[in-house]
Amino acid sequence: MFLFSLSINSQIGGENVYQFLNVSTSARQIALGGEVLTLIDDVNQPIWNPSVINDKMDNQISANYSSYLAGVNVGSLSYARLISRRFGTIHGSIKYLDYGTLIGSDEQGNEVGNFNANDLAISIGYAINLPWTNLYFGANIKLINSNISNFTSTGFATDFSLLYYSPFKSYAFTIVVRNLGTQIKTFNGTYENLPFKVAIGASYQLEYVPLRWYLTLDNLQKWNISVANPSEQTTDLEGNVTKEKIGFVGNSLRHFVVGAELFPESVINFRLGYNFRKAAELQLQNVRTFGGISLGFGIKMNNLKFNYAYSKFHSAANTSTFSLQIDLNRR
Repeated sequence: MFLFSLSINSQIGGENVYQFLNVSTSARQIALGGEVLTLIDDVNQPIWNPSVINDKMDNQISANYSSYLAGVNVGSLSYARLISRRFGTIHGSIKYLDYGTLIGSDEQGNEVGNFNANDLAISIGYAINLPWTNLYFGANIKLINSNISNFTSTGFATDFSLLYYSPFKSYAFTIVVRNLGTQIKTFNGTYENLPFKVAIGASYQLEYVPLRWYLTLDNLQKWNISVANPSEQTTDLEGNVTKEKIGFVGNSLRHFVVGAELFPESVINFRLGYNFRKAAELQLQNVRTFGGISLGFGIKMNNLKFNYAYSKFHSAANTSTFSLQIDLNRR
């Protein structure tokens, strides 16, 4: 990380360019809360954590698609290839987000026609096993392109991660630093910060129950990530507005994402996740929105794996994500 003398901004949620880099596209990951970092056997995981790249991913390909909110489409394609036993495995991915057709207007609000917007990122990742240890170090290099009407921006970013994993242990730990980088070409001459993020993840397989737990501490680059929810503010008879007050515990919980996977090694498995920050920011006063909850399942069929995730954002909005993974080495 110290090789990059770049400006790092710790803000979250819409205040940086290329925010799509922190939108998950994997159905399995989304079903477990959207921020899981220790899926060792999933060819989609290196997009978020390059240190999980390993030889078992060789010749696996995965396609992911989600009809996101308000007609936005998001998806990704991942592939891993074993170069040699000595060199190891290379992982590549393409991630896109299509905002569809938007209505353009001038400064006075007069409509001037429609325009399109989309984002694209191409990444290459590699991981090495530190000699005589169960530690793995990985890195991604990403080329990013973003288009809004006739404005274009390009940039590059890197991810770094460290993973502790042993096939003989029931647990795994990792730390990930994402989106260190800069814009090469700006939209209008103003350089914007990338959505820098630091997260810690862990998983634990129960010994006598076919259940695996996942825990992520997200957005560790900034402690106070709480934002007052307008739905929780109150107004007295004199018109004075009292905003929601978020204490130490409320802010702390916003860093947590938890998930559980039932029958993780079976032909059919089930998943459930909960994102505390999404739940807090998307709740409505006196209404159960079930925001922050996600669930899904996976099915294995010979060389195919099908994963589905349903995530609840709001009482009026939810998304479904589909993933198909194919092992090209198996017939």
